[in-house]
Amino acid sequence: MPAILGPLLRVPRHPLVMARFGLPAIAPVTTLGKVLFREPPARTLLAGLSAHAMLPLRQPATASFGLVLGMSAHQVGWPVVRGGTARLAEAMVATLESLGGEVITDTPIRSLTDLPPARATLFDVTPRQLVGIAGDRLPARYRRALERFRYGPGACKVDWALSEPIPWRTPELATAGTIHLGGVVDELEAAERAVHAGRVADRPFVLLVQATVADRSRAPDGKHTAWAYAHVPNGSHADISDRIEAQIERFAPGFRDVVLARSVRTASELEAYNMNYVGGDINGGLQHLPQLVARPTLRRDPYSTPVRGLYLCSTSTPPGGGVHGMSGYLAARSALRREYD
Repeated sequence: MPAILGPLLRVPRHPLVMARFGLPAIAPVTTLGKVLFREPPARTLLAGLSAHAMLPLRQPATASFGLVLGMSAHQVGWPVVRGGTARLAEAMVATLESLGGEVITDTPIRSLTDLPPARATLFDVTPRQLVGIAGDRLPARYRRALERFRYGPGACKVDWALSEPIPWRTPELATAGTIHLGGVVDELEAAERAVHAGRVADRPFVLLVQATVADRSRAPDGKHTAWAYAHVPNGSHADISDRIEAQIERFAPGFRDVVLARSVRTASELEAYNMNYVGGDINGGLQHLPQLVARPTLRRDPYSTPVRGLYLCSTSTPPGGGVHGMSGYLAARSALRREYD
């Protein structure tokens, strides 16, 4: 895992183990699924995991996402934070403050002159914002490489307050924290292909989380919560909550009857909420093979920049979106090694 969840431009400590992972990982998930499994349910499970990449499932390296997420699920599961995800941020802030640090919010940074002098400055932004803030300090070649960075599809997200648990047709789903909805592999592949062709899928691939299954503190007694999102073209203004709910109804008849309230954010509204979600891209940039290797540019240390003391620590660096915290952890190690050793 340490070799996978980091920059790929380095010699692995265990080359044979890495090769054993890398050979199947470089394949399209549709191909690997046919090689590994005879039964459609197993192929669909792998395809659903790989669809987190927000790529057409016939593209090279989509299998890598399914393998990594499958391994992590087997090893440690996909946990949720007790009391809500905000508790994690609160704990991190408390640790920082205990060490003498300070958190300042509601203070937009538009140029490097807005920042106090520091030995190291880490930017949790995408290449577009970094160019806007520090473009006049960046070498022209590096700046042009950042400007070529590509963004992926957006997401339309729905949050629900529920009067009772989701009435799944398959009882086992009532105990699952994360659920992929979309049908068989061909349906998943068609949905993701439509998004990359600039269309909203009639039956989108839906990623749903019912955290109250594991953490009852997230809702009043007897009530539940859930959220889900589906992929849409980058920058889409479309509210596809009806299509998302139709997919849930397909596997949980009566779902709409238990909905007390809903909140919808389109892809464009996600960007308004967080400028790092460019066009609603929650992964910090397209995660196809070229940008897995060169993320955001082709550098041995992708977290450093040509400007001394300036670092990039967002999901636009390895290992990319969905591996929460790893980009910041590795960027911090880079800054400590370069500026403080």
